[in-house]
This record gives sequence, C-alpha cells and structure tokens, in this order.
Amino acid sequence: QAPLVESGGGLVQPRDSLRLSCAAASERTFSGYAVGWFRQAPGKGREFVAALSPWSHSTQYSESVKGRFTISKDNTSNTLYLQMNSLKPEDTAVYYCVARSTKGNIYALDWSDWGQGTQVTVSS
Repeated sequence: QAPLVESGGGLVQPRDSLRLSCAAASERTFSGYAVGWFRQAPGKGREFVAALSPWSHSTQYSESVKGRFTISKDNTSNTLYLQMNSLKPEDTAVYYCVARSTKGNIYALDWSDWGQGTQVTVSS
C-alpha cells in the first residue's frame, strides 16, 4: 500500500478554489513528520509548493502560491490538505503529497515518501 494517497484534483476555471487531500496509510501517522506538497507542470521539473515542519514549527510557501494556498494537517484523521484559492492557469500541474521523518532541506526533492500525484488543471 502506498504510504500517501492524494485526492481532490480536477479541472477548474481561473479564480476558482480547490482543496487537495492526502491520506496517510492506515498504519502510518503524520505525527513527528514534516509534510508538504510539491507540483510538476507539463515539461517542467518538480517544484516546492508548501510544507509544515514539526522541528521549526513553521509553515513555508513558495512565492508563487503565498497568500493563495494554505497547507493544513488533521492529526486525528492523519490527513494533509492544500486549500488552493484564486487559481491561475500557471497552477496547472500534478500535485504530490510528501512526508519525511528526518530533518532536511524542505525545498529539495529528497523527501522519503511521495504520493502518486493528483492532476490539477486550471483553464477557461
């Protein structure tokens, strides 16, 4: 069973909102893990979107989504969310949920656990 499973992607129009969810496998918990979201647009590499770090107790966003996206976590249900508002065509990408149990550079790609990705398409 994949450790992380994303859902909630779809086709929306510019300025619409969408909420992505990421569920941890039944035997897993996000407690003590850094968790986050990356995305990969067509023809481009994967890029950092947002992350929650338990070690620095901080939330980080990429400049391109700051003020529009909100990352949150429900420890009871072991679910990670990404609320995306005021979506733009340039937000079109496959969005990946990530998790790691060791400290590291949250902006790098070396997260230990990745979901399979969910497609978000923003188009009129």
